[in-house]
Amino acid sequence: MSHPLEGKTVAIMATDGVEQVELTRPWKELESAGAKVELVSIKSDSIEGYKHLDKADRFSVDKTVRQASIADYDALVLPGGVANPDALRLDKDAVAFVAGFVAAGKPVAAICHAPWLLVEAGVVRGKTLTSFPSLQTDINNAGGHWVDRELCHEGGLITSRRPDDLDAFCSELVRAIAA
Repeated sequence: MSHPLEGKTVAIMATDGVEQVELTRPWKELESAGAKVELVSIKSDSIEGYKHLDKADRFSVDKTVRQASIADYDALVLPGGVANPDALRLDKDAVAFVAGFVAAGKPVAAICHAPWLLVEAGVVRGKTLTSFPSLQTDINNAGGHWVDRELCHEGGLITSRRPDDLDAFCSELVRAIAA
């Protein structure tokens, strides 16, 4: 079995209300490819996943965003859900964490409602990306170009619309980190 991400470390940033499959599926795919994955959050201890609007499992947090250093990671994954990115975009440290990854030229993968963090971090201007359709106006108003596609990868930003797009999202994430 090939491990193209051996020696790579990836941060997944999330908090309560994360869409569970958008957290667990990339995590599993990254680990299967050989990466070390750490859950970074705005809170310590654990976060609660959701299956749509229903509470699901809890996940242990490895580091708070204040404890985490961009230099320690090769990429950042931002899972969606509605409550998760909405809470994260109100935290200045979380927003700075996202902006720092983009400034460092490291891949940032955001799915569903997670591109709200890209908007808040001011990194979408001039870029084409996708998201859950309700973010279209936010992305366009921030100077980005929203498209309704399974996957976009431009300027280090990897974006997808919803859980149905996870096959393409995870494949492109692994490819981008391995490159």
